[in-house]
Amino acid sequence: MPTSTQPPAEPRKILWLARLERRFHAWRERRARRRGMRPTVAAFPGYGGDGWIRVVGRVLIVRPPRRTENGELASVRGWRSFLGIPVGNARVTVTVAGRRHEVVADRGGVVDAVIDASLEPGWQPVSFSVEGCEPVEARIFVVAPDVEVGVLSDVDDTVMVTALPRPLLAAWNSFVVDEHARLPVPGMAVLLERLVRSHPGAPMIYLSTGAWNIAPTLTRFLTRHLFPPGAMLLTDWGPTHERWFRSGRDHKAENLRRLAAEFPNITWILIGDDGQHDDEIYTQFTRDHPDRVAGVAIRRLSTAEAVLAGGRTVVDDHSGAAPWVSASDGAGLLERLDEAGLVGPGGSADAPRR
Repeated sequence: MPTSTQPPAEPRKILWLARLERRFHAWRERRARRRGMRPTVAAFPGYGGDGWIRVVGRVLIVRPPRRTENGELASVRGWRSFLGIPVGNARVTVTVAGRRHEVVADRGGVVDAVIDASLEPGWQPVSFSVEGCEPVEARIFVVAPDVEVGVLSDVDDTVMVTALPRPLLAAWNSFVVDEHARLPVPGMAVLLERLVRSHPGAPMIYLSTGAWNIAPTLTRFLTRHLFPPGAMLLTDWGPTHERWFRSGRDHKAENLRRLAAEFPNITWILIGDDGQHDDEIYTQFTRDHPDRVAGVAIRRLSTAEAVLAGGRTVVDDHSGAAPWVSASDGAGLLERLDEAGLVGPGGSADAPRR
């Protein structure tokens, strides 16, 4: 066999802040375990296709949630979502249709794995367990092989008024505001519901630069305001091996490319706003994959919102074949997408998606 003359690869250097973060969480984990606390899995909606599923969740040590006198979960202020202790490199058992699969969380406790599984199209249950604790159930939306259209939506300032691009208000909304005080963007729930009913079997994907910490809050928000259920793709805040902070823009672009590869027969209706690079990201994706975009809908921020968000990020070259529309709310976007032929009557009102 030929021998290589290349020197061995040097081990990748890890940013000192990432090492510090890892040690801090390890110290918190040791303290919690000494107090008798055990990890659990916060399981999130995932998606899948013919013969495979993508499961997402996070391994955490958390205090039991508070409940009201009626037994309902008490409302949660944003900062409490960030108190959970991530358990890095935890071994998690995922049970799918009676078969057990073992996956490993990353150093931030995030589980994001693809598993071989043959499930019927539609919402299907899976369960997560760690260290023998009580299993936690999640749902996976399995896309049928003949589905041709999918819906993908940004969250921040597209479906939820969070003002995430604005540094000071973002901190207020993320860490202080009660989840019941968060407001939906007018008309967006109706828009997304009409889209998924117009295209039976279409996957609904919520792609956000928000942290996985807010996933439970986001799920309750979407349910409360009657948004269609869908898989969630969030990110893990904090330093990476090479950078002080993760790139939200890269997170969105990478997941769009991944969805294009995972579902080669699907064209996507992409929904976002003009205050957080969505227009630019969708424009680039349309250039790279012109046959994979059915249409783009961009919510226009108000003048005040755009100023606080640091301006607009509009790319003017929308000369591709896919319809490209914009409006200030969901009702306007629905009207324009309807004119473009992307919204139909919507099928039966009793069609189950939840």
